[in-house]
Amino acid sequence: MPPPTADEWELPRLRSSFQLHEDAVRDEDLAEFFDVKFYPYNPPGAPPVFAATSKKHVVVVRIVSTPDKDQNPCQIIRMIRDADAGANNYTCCWSKDPDTEMPWLCVAGKDAKIKVYDIRQGKLVKTLVGHGGDISDLATSPACPTTIASASDDTTIKLWSLAKEHAKQPCICILGGEGHQYNLLSVAFHNNGRYVLSAGHDQIINLWALPEFPKEHINVPIVLHYPHFSSSEVHNNLVDCVAFYGDLILSRACHEDTIVMWRIEGFSSDDPVPNPLDAPTPTDMAKQTRSYFNPIPSKARPAMYTRLAQFHTPDCGVQFYMRFRMYHVQGKHSILAFANAKSKTMFWDFSRFEAYREFMEELEQARSTGAVVQKPSWLLVKRAKAKKGVVAAAAVHQDAAASLRAAAGGDKESMVSASPDPDGGSGAVPAGTLGNYNQDTLDNWKEMYDLSNPVGLIRPHKVQGVDGSFVGRQVGWSPGGEWCVVVGNKNRALVYQRGAREKGVATPIS
Repeated sequence: MPPPTADEWELPRLRSSFQLHEDAVRDEDLAEFFDVKFYPYNPPGAPPVFAATSKKHVVVVRIVSTPDKDQNPCQIIRMIRDADAGANNYTCCWSKDPDTEMPWLCVAGKDAKIKVYDIRQGKLVKTLVGHGGDISDLATSPACPTTIASASDDTTIKLWSLAKEHAKQPCICILGGEGHQYNLLSVAFHNNGRYVLSAGHDQIINLWALPEFPKEHINVPIVLHYPHFSSSEVHNNLVDCVAFYGDLILSRACHEDTIVMWRIEGFSSDDPVPNPLDAPTPTDMAKQTRSYFNPIPSKARPAMYTRLAQFHTPDCGVQFYMRFRMYHVQGKHSILAFANAKSKTMFWDFSRFEAYREFMEELEQARSTGAVVQKPSWLLVKRAKAKKGVVAAAAVHQDAAASLRAAAGGDKESMVSASPDPDGGSGAVPAGTLGNYNQDTLDNWKEMYDLSNPVGLIRPHKVQGVDGSFVGRQVGWSPGGEWCVVVGNKNRALVYQRGAREKGVATPIS
């Protein structure tokens, strides 16, 4: 296994933060950023831009890299205030003007309307009306920037087209019928744009296969009554976030303190998209899971879905509407991020799971071969417990290193580390026995990187805390993965950077 470079394995560090002081919200404790989305259509190398949605305001921010770590990289380029008395916005998503390709931002919330803004001009372009309840989530199709999905308290998901040919009837498809029973909270597209996930208060997670949409005007939206997969067994409480990770699924539910990774057995996006009429109907109302992809479990495939891993997200309390976000781009490290209700942001680098498995296999093989095994730099060695009255030199080294990290604003990832490698710090471990690493170290690695137990709790690879009382609501990743923004209560946004060796000073923007 070749030694990794430092940058590709580095997890984000807090670079800055800002807070919006909203004149429309008198009580600061009631002010919240509920959503954040990065603009996905900028050319490579362009400064990333994100929108943060508060109750009455949308703030559009450009991030400009600066060599000065103390300088806030965030520049507000547009602020939009919703003057409607009934407006209380929760969510947003990006689109593009089909003629000029200028950036459009769609915003929705309590008043059940989707408002589409031209961000360059700061003007309202159009308003989409049709839902009968609060809109809790919006998503843009990765395959078509003019197709968006909305999840509502009216228990339906609506697909909207912003293309010119659908201007008179922008709602092109409704996912409803027998799909959900209560208010929806989350909607997500597959990367190919042909599958949609939905979830909400009824603890049901549905997967819908979408038909090909017509390119011309239609008078009546297509209606899908049944999803191709439906289950209320994955979670035991309301589901407030669901997303695809390739063909796998990530989801979380209130009160569970975990993000679950699982797969639908038999589902592959490489297969032909099933016909909407092939979706299974709920003939047995006592059946909690039904699936088009594996309708009759067999010895070869005994379940309709399989839990693969659980990522531990402690200290969420009674909060819900807390959403994770996975950065997943081909050829780059996939990183999962989530912020809890106790001012902590957690990160998991999925590339570390495979690298850890390979490293442990090499250590096992080295028992007999005597080979020297190179330890990945991110696998941190814990100090062995010394006997009473004995202070090992390694412990002194660890404490000194920890003090330096604390002075520089260290985080959980660095604080777990400590003593030099068993061979004296070269990074190359004389093999022969796994005993070169103490049991505390091996146990710590297993709790963070071992995916062999699907019901075990995988601890974060890094935890970064911030001052004050912060409840995370949503995470956004820049298209290149170098920036991560977390938004939450008190209209506060935390800006994390990958590739930043030193943590900058958090400078407020009012």
